[in-house]
Amino acid sequence: MKHQTLEELHAVAEVDAACSVMTRSQRLEHWAALLERFPDRCLRALPGTEYMRLDVRDKAQGLESPLSIAFADPMLRAQGLRNETYGEARRFFELSDWQLHAIVCHCHVGATMKAGWVAVQVRAATKQDGKLFGKLRQVISQWPAIRLFTHARE
Repeated sequence: MKHQTLEELHAVAEVDAACSVMTRSQRLEHWAALLERFPDRCLRALPGTEYMRLDVRDKAQGLESPLSIAFADPMLRAQGLRNETYGEARRFFELSDWQLHAIVCHCHVGATMKAGWVAVQVRAATKQDGKLFGKLRQVISQWPAIRLFTHARE
């Protein structure tokens, strides 16, 4: 099966995009539901996302990862998911680096993880928006001294 964007489909057929635009919460919930279809499915984690350079992290992807499950879904692609990279998932699902790290990084579970566990992490991201420590961590991670330290280790 070849994945095509809505624009690519318009070139070969008349497409009626009858679905309404999903909110961030709806996109995350849909992703979690996709993962829950086969909760015992083993998915590959991405190694060391917190240690990657930003440009490398944005391009990171993996076969049979939680990101590939999202990209395989026609509805999420119709909503604007362009590929299965870390950076695109962060943009499309409107996640912070720390939120996406908690969902896909190997440091929490090892090389593989169960899809049901990932669904729990995705749903947790919908509830973290107002959390004080999540916002504080996001602000601190952008401080120049912290960014310099992170890049020095790469």
